[in-house]
Amino acid sequence: MKLRTLLALWLLLAPVSYCLAATDVFNFDSPEQEQRYMQLAEELRCLVCQNQSLAGSNAELAGDLRREVYEMVQAGKSNEEIVSFLVARYGDFVLYRPPVRTNTALLWFGPFIAVIIAALLLFRFIRRRKTTADPEFTDADRAKVAEALTQVEQQQRDKAQ
Repeated sequence: MKLRTLLALWLLLAPVSYCLAATDVFNFDSPEQEQRYMQLAEELRCLVCQNQSLAGSNAELAGDLRREVYEMVQAGKSNEEIVSFLVARYGDFVLYRPPVRTNTALLWFGPFIAVIIAALLLFRFIRRRKTTADPEFTDADRAKVAEALTQVEQQQRDKAQ
């Protein structure tokens, strides 16, 4: 009963906590500036959340970066200048699609390499398993099995009588 009450209370209060999250309200001179800002906020990664864009993150650092992007858009800087400034300050990690370079090669190709290595290991394991021969029975083993079967048959006959 208590679990249901807690669940109901949580379901009622969860939307309230979401509404209390910090939201930025910026005034733009034109709809084009607002569109540029939104595009940049979606293309840039939150450095705290790592899997969210600046636009979707409620982290304090993301709010600071959104404010910084807003100020640069208001100052008339181009998208390239804004992105270059943030990359120079925070590195390629701030970009959702970092450029392919030697220091980001593992980021781009690492998952493919991991899948290839896993497939090779699986193939090797399966192949090794197939090539492992079953141990052959010797005549002595066959004699032991025949004796055991004879004993089992004798026991069953004894029980049947």
